[in-house]
Amino acid sequence: MEERGHGGWLHKPVVDVVIPVYKPGRRFACLLERLGQQTFAINRIIVVNTEERYWKPELAEGIAGLEVHHVGKEEFDHGGTRNLGAALSQADVMVFMTDDAVPGGKRLVEHLVEGLCQKGPGGEEVAMAYARQVPRKDCRPVERCIRGFNYPAEGHVKTARDLPRLGIKTYFASNVCCAYRKDIFEQQGGFVSRAVFNEDMIYAAGVIQAGYGIAYAANARVFHSHNLTALKQFRRNFDLAASQADHPEVFAGLPSEGEGIRLVKEVAGRLIRQGNAFWLPSLILGSACKYAGYRLGKMYRMLPGALVRLCSMNPQYWDKAGGK
Repeated sequence: MEERGHGGWLHKPVVDVVIPVYKPGRRFACLLERLGQQTFAINRIIVVNTEERYWKPELAEGIAGLEVHHVGKEEFDHGGTRNLGAALSQADVMVFMTDDAVPGGKRLVEHLVEGLCQKGPGGEEVAMAYARQVPRKDCRPVERCIRGFNYPAEGHVKTARDLPRLGIKTYFASNVCCAYRKDIFEQQGGFVSRAVFNEDMIYAAGVIQAGYGIAYAANARVFHSHNLTALKQFRRNFDLAASQADHPEVFAGLPSEGEGIRLVKEVAGRLIRQGNAFWLPSLILGSACKYAGYRLGKMYRMLPGALVRLCSMNPQYWDKAGGK
């Protein structure tokens, strides 16, 4: 881990953690505490907080290397806000996290850096390494099974060779917890700066197309899950599909519907095997709402602006200059 060899680090890499924050709470305080316990020392924790009035200094007391930068809600953007955090870092590796993802152990950062040191089957350099998301104790059975589908126990490195087999899943990665090589990040131009959602997958597609690999570091674990209502699932998938519609150069020819059907079948099977068949109606309702949101999001340009704002998780995004 101390050396990468050709084209890589000749020293132990310096690591910064970048965390966009909005209305931080108990989980954020736990996240900071556990970052301080990591076996791989963190250089700086760069927090980009939306709305200074919601910042709670007491949550971050005594955290070494922490710095906080405030932005207004109207300035927040999934890609642009993270680019701001990246611009403040001079580290070799940037680990992006969300404020509700809690490290599952003291070796999270260590395992992510190890993921970046891997190679693809053709010798491809790894540009990014994302962590395994483990459901929290309060996670409902349906979401628990979905997490198991998306984040299996075995890690791997994905490259362009996987596109015929995995399709859009080749580009799957998550900024809930993901490490990036700073040199490649700058070379690729960072995240797309206007993104309603999905900035991580758009970036991942770019690095795959540029000949790099993406590591899924299954041994790097964070506790993270949501018990979303059917309406929130609809809105989340609306934004996901709108982001895909905005980037046909990435997603054209790689439809998500097939992967969605495979997920529903797999999750249904897991629920039945676990004796949780009574959760099947919840799975069906949630899946129907996801699909409806996805279909509407794909055609968002044909919808009235007021309806787009109503369907979106981020209505303020559409109010910005250049929005619908």
